[in-house]
Amino acid sequence: MNGQIDRRHFLKATSALLAMGAMGSRMAFAEGSNLRLIFWGSQTRAQVTNAAADLYGKREGGSIQSEFLSWNDYWPKLATQTAGGNAPDVLQMDYRYIVEYAARQAIAPLDEFIGNALNLGQFDKDQLAGGSVGGKLYGISLGANSCATMINTDAFKEAGIAVPTNALTYDSLRDIGAAFKKANIRGGIRAIADTSGLEPVLENWLRQRGKALYTADGKLAFDADDIVQWFKLWTELRAAGICVTAEDQALDTGSLETSMLVTGKAAMFPANSNQLVALQALVKDKLALCGYPRVAATTGGGHYRKPAMLFSVAGSSKQKAAAAKFISFFVSDPDAAKLLGTERGIPCSAAAREAIAATLDENSRMALDFVTNLGDLLGPIPPSPPKAAGEIELSVLRTLSQEVAFGTKTPENAGPEFVALANDLLSRG
Repeated sequence: MNGQIDRRHFLKATSALLAMGAMGSRMAFAEGSNLRLIFWGSQTRAQVTNAAADLYGKREGGSIQSEFLSWNDYWPKLATQTAGGNAPDVLQMDYRYIVEYAARQAIAPLDEFIGNALNLGQFDKDQLAGGSVGGKLYGISLGANSCATMINTDAFKEAGIAVPTNALTYDSLRDIGAAFKKANIRGGIRAIADTSGLEPVLENWLRQRGKALYTADGKLAFDADDIVQWFKLWTELRAAGICVTAEDQALDTGSLETSMLVTGKAAMFPANSNQLVALQALVKDKLALCGYPRVAATTGGGHYRKPAMLFSVAGSSKQKAAAAKFISFFVSDPDAAKLLGTERGIPCSAAAREAIAATLDENSRMALDFVTNLGDLLGPIPPSPPKAAGEIELSVLRTLSQEVAFGTKTPENAGPEFVALANDLLSRG
């Protein structure tokens, strides 16, 4: 997840971007309406998504042409398509970008379809709120999740270290890192990936300290000193050999396949709870999950349950009602739920949850238990981030974190620069 993307250049991309980085595409044929679907994710996600699309085609007729990409490749391509007015009918959307896409009318409000094409009678109200912007519904949650630390339990056992629990703190992380260095297993595997450039980890750390990423009116909710302290924390962890080196972390291009957990560089990897299923499919060792590190043993509230991702309908779609009907099937049909499981998070429809309860495998049940039993880690969901949040994460936080990691900037330099650049982007509306 450490690729650098400048969102200001998205709309200037050439048509060659349309072919950039595609990981796969497929088409299920039947008679009736033709819909296009685009999403990011792993091969596992593609398999279950396409299986659900096939089932929908058999039942309703029509064709679903689907395409999936890595996270880093997805957003440039989607920006190019929406700018050209040829975006797929159904888009996978992220909570941090939904305000931006709604403001640009790149996605359409869905309220007119509720009760008709879109059946949300048994849908969780908090998840509907997560897909709303300005009182209108722009996205349907595909599952509830929370941030989580993925753990290679076999590596911990091999090193003779106890597997972390939700009691994990940054201090105990230092102890774990020292123990891994002493054990020197697997070619010097480190305790954790370098997540200084990951917005969810920064947000969690800020929330534990009584702050946040953004205020309700879209301003920064922290100051330069907070970012200085954040970069100092990871500079210390890097210098102590607790997290991976800057050179190794730079190899993470944003796909799960290149993550430090899958490539064997780190025994822990901060991610989202719904990614456990896909990560386990890529790793032969047994995985588990716990919360992000606590600032102190007594702090909590950094986590929250949010839409893991959403489906939205493109503002340019000529088949909005048909797209809404497909989304309704995807999130609420019991048979679709059995195919999809918890790969995108815990289903938000009561009927879907009931349908999969008896079918969950060990990893899916583990993710379900984690999300439903966060305890004192759980805090309130923050407001949807402002329009510029995506660019701040991708072209400011990640760029500066890498520059600090490689020693071209100090935390003291990077903190004020971060705030200045972020405020400039926010001021543009």
